Amino acid sequence: MSVENGEWVMYGVEEDDPNCLHTVKEAAAYIRRVGFLPLFRNAVPGFSMEEHTAARHWWSEDPARDPWEWRGILAGTGDIAYGKFFSGKAGFVSGEWLPYFLNCRRDGYDFDALWDDGKAGIRQKKIMDCFTITTELLSPELKEKAGFGKSREKGFEGTITGLQMQGYLCVKDFRRRINKKGQPYGWAAAVYCMPEHIFGYKHVTSAYKEKPKESEKRIIAKIAGEFPGAEEKQLRKFLKL
Repeated sequence: MSVENGEWVMYGVEEDDPNCLHTVKEAAAYIRRVGFLPLFRNAVPGFSMEEHTAARHWWSEDPARDPWEWRGILAGTGDIAYGKFFSGKAGFVSGEWLPYFLNCRRDGYDFDALWDDGKAGIRQKKIMDCFTITTELLSPELKEKAGFGKSREKGFEGTITGLQMQGYLCVKDFRRRINKKGQPYGWAAAVYCMPEHIFGYKHVTSAYKEKPKESEKRIIAKIAGEFPGAEEKQLRKFLKL
C-alpha cells in the first residue's frame, strides 16, 4: 500500500490468480505454512497479505472477503499471533514459529526480568502491570488504566508498538466500546494481551533453551526459503533482527 498522486493504492492480485487468498481460512493456512506474514507490502517482494489478496475487497467490511476484517478473526484462532511485529507495522506469526520469534525479540527475557535488569522503561512497566490484574484490555481501557492521556503520561501508542515489537504484547481481537446502555459505539479498537494468555507460558517460552541468535538464524532461513527474492540484509532491516 502506498500513496500515488494523493490516493491510496493497494498492490493486490487478480481473483483468478493462483496465489490469491479468497477466504480467511485460506489466509490462515497460508500463514501457518510460511510462518511470518506482514499485513502490507514492504521491501521484500510477495512478503505481505496485501500482495496475496484482491485489492477491491479491502475495507469492504465484508468478513467473508475483506482482509482488514480477517485480522481479528485470525488473531482469535489461538494459533496465529497478530500485532505490530515488523518494523513497527502489523503482521502475523504462526503459532509454530512464535517461540523462536519471541526468543529472538525478547533476548530470552520475560518482562519482569527485563525490568529487574533495568532494561525496560517506566512507561512499559505501567502498561505491563495492567496485565497482572487482567488477561486482556481494550486499547482505550488500557490507556486509562496505565495512566496515559491528557495531562498524564505521554507516548502510549509508541510504547504499545515497542512492546509488540519486543514480543511482550499482541492483539487478540478488535472490538467496539460499550456505552452505559450496553450498546456498542465508535470504531473497533484493538484488544491487547500477552502472548502467554493465548498460547500458554510453556509454548511461548519453549525456545528459551536456545540462544536468541540461533532463533534469529532459523527465522531468516525460513522466510528466505518461502520468499526467494528476499536478501538477508533486507530481511534483517525489516525484521529488526
